[in-house]
Amino acid sequence: MQLEKLREDKIIKQLFAAILKLENIDEVYQLFDDLCTVNEIQSMAQRLEVARMLRLGYTYNQIEKETGASTATISRVKRCFQYGTDGYKLVLDRLQDTDKTP
Repeated sequence: MQLEKLREDKIIKQLFAAILKLENIDEVYQLFDDLCTVNEIQSMAQRLEVARMLRLGYTYNQIEKETGASTATISRVKRCFQYGTDGYKLVLDRLQDTDKTP
């Protein structure tokens, strides 16, 4: 399983632990600016937006038009909803909860 392989990798564990140490969005921007290219960040953000739209029932055509994501990317995200570890669901639920906070 892909997740188990990631959990066994010490440097990946270090990366995820480092992310958990960040205290606010500015710190997240700082780390990701150093860590990733702009295109990598945009790709991750795009996949999260595709997940959000799939969850809301948007069609592939609507998602493709609004996000610029390829149908291959949309399909990959959809497969994660069907066969993944519910990471998208977890984070989208939490984002939705923070949207409700005054």
